[in-house]
Amino acid sequence: MNPGLHTHTLGSLPLLARGKVRDNYAVGEDRILMVASDRISAFDVVMGEPIPGKGALLTQMALFWFDKLGHLCPNHLTGVAPETVVSDAEKPFVLQRSMLVRRLRPIPVEAVVRGYLAGSGWKEYQESQSVCGVPLPAGLKNASRLPEPIFTPAAKAEMGEHDENMSFEQTVAVIGPDLAERIRSISIALYQAAYDIAATKGILIADTKFEFGLSPEGSLVLMDEVLTPDSSRYWPADAYAEGMNPPSFDKQYLRDWLETAQVGGAAWNKQAPAPALPSEVISLTADKYQEAWTRLKA
Repeated sequence: MNPGLHTHTLGSLPLLARGKVRDNYAVGEDRILMVASDRISAFDVVMGEPIPGKGALLTQMALFWFDKLGHLCPNHLTGVAPETVVSDAEKPFVLQRSMLVRRLRPIPVEAVVRGYLAGSGWKEYQESQSVCGVPLPAGLKNASRLPEPIFTPAAKAEMGEHDENMSFEQTVAVIGPDLAERIRSISIALYQAAYDIAATKGILIADTKFEFGLSPEGSLVLMDEVLTPDSSRYWPADAYAEGMNPPSFDKQYLRDWLETAQVGGAAWNKQAPAPALPSEVISLTADKYQEAWTRLKA
């Protein structure tokens, strides 16, 4: 079995940042090589073991969606093959798992769109009948489909910290009313278009998050990953039932295992270091991701 790529540093380019999953390298002053490792995080902690094939799969899914949604919003792809900017020896570490993208000014807001009540949204609804300040009808259940998709942004956190949900009014205070409204409108349109495509493949996209940046000319540009199982909640349509959590094609299986994992005889406190992942958990998590991609590209 492919052991997976957890951590590797390219020697031919300057490393800009190492994230939970992606490593970003400077290519001149105006481009970035984004390399998706096989690392996986849960509860904002990076696991010590990689999920083999995950980085390439995430990259191919992101490219699929960038292509499908390009008519709604420009994206950060340059169209140049990533392997052309590294040495011959480093090409195996770049192929399939990388994107060569434009360098943008990131907008410090996670653009979250929810089409269903799930996760923290369901928890908040039970307390306030709203999510991030968006009022919702009474009587909704766990996994209920919302009357229409809602925009529930979050403040982007530093590495190792949790993203914090924020209201639209708080978003306006951070980035201004015009940009906030443009991001809300485009994010909902992107989600709806992707939802309709995935639905024909037997997949329900319950929620997702987008990231945007501004080009030097001031254009709003879709960036980072898009609509992968790392940034979205993918549910099999044939297993969906209101009132219960469907079996997700994402890292939910891993999260569920971690909720029961023990470290030193006690429940894991969701702080680094993470518990060691058994081979079965690694394999089944990889299978979940692969099934989402297999269905999507069919």
